[in-house]
Amino acid sequence: MHGSLMLDIGGTYLTAEDRHLLRQPQVCGVILFARNIEHPQQVRELCRAIREVRSDLLIGVDQEGGRVQRLRQGFVTLPAMGLLQTADNAAYLAQECGWLMAWEVLAMGIDFSFAPVLDVDYGRSTVIGLRAFGPDAATVTTLAGAFLQGMRAAGMPGVGKHFPGHGWVAADSHVDIPVDERSLAQIQAADLQTFQRLQPYLAAMMPAHVIYPQVDTQPAGFSKIWLQDILRQQMGYRGVLFSDDLSMAGAHVAGDAGQRVLAAVTAGCDVGLVCNDRAAAELALTTLQTQKVQPCVDLAPMYGRYTAQHDFQQHPRWQSARQALKILTTHR
Repeated sequence: MHGSLMLDIGGTYLTAEDRHLLRQPQVCGVILFARNIEHPQQVRELCRAIREVRSDLLIGVDQEGGRVQRLRQGFVTLPAMGLLQTADNAAYLAQECGWLMAWEVLAMGIDFSFAPVLDVDYGRSTVIGLRAFGPDAATVTTLAGAFLQGMRAAGMPGVGKHFPGHGWVAADSHVDIPVDERSLAQIQAADLQTFQRLQPYLAAMMPAHVIYPQVDTQPAGFSKIWLQDILRQQMGYRGVLFSDDLSMAGAHVAGDAGQRVLAAVTAGCDVGLVCNDRAAAELALTTLQTQKVQPCVDLAPMYGRYTAQHDFQQHPRWQSARQALKILTTHR
């Protein structure tokens, strides 16, 4: 069995404890949060320090736009993706959003953002809402597809989330265990369409901490039915699978952090994320080590084509994209 761990750090620089954890072969990368970020130069230095510990470490961030944007000071304020659908040139704006987001993130030395959100906004979810590109699979497919084109043009791999769809449930999986009572046929006819159509452009996917009881009693991220039978076999997806944060309440059905990371990799996740809880991350790491879980070896698609560009805002496309998006950024 193979599986790796992606974890976070506490501040704007690496501590000795951070370096020790990052040297462990089972750790494949670092996810950055707002607390790790002050300004572009500091982020570049932090990324450089991470790669000095191990050059093969992945660095990721949540830079969706709207309320989920970790890089702020010195970066363009991105609109919530749900605001794009009402624009006459929505697909163009989505593509420019994807390019600009990726260009700025890659310029810091970060490999990828966990984006785009492929959920459908049914007006029910307290955590998805305007993070989604639209109220139906067709709209989401068109606009998220354009966003992915922009990301790819800048050199960033795409991560689609939250498979097979988080938008129907009202509960927030950060603090609750959402349950989606719909049948597999209903989900396949709606939410799953976006993942199906866009999978050729997704280097990775992230399953939802949502239980779909008509399909399995386990949340999708712990479900062999969802990840192996449906996603891998029926849909033929071959990309990387990241768990959603295993510290979230929606993951606690699997037990402690060690049991959660084992459940995720056993179900089919390549990488387990454990964030905002260092003790939990250490327990997850120890569990992978004692259970002799081998590090994931097929993460090459997740490396971004980045160069640490100090003048990244001088690129003509950056300037035109920023201008095109100005009308939307007032509605964060």
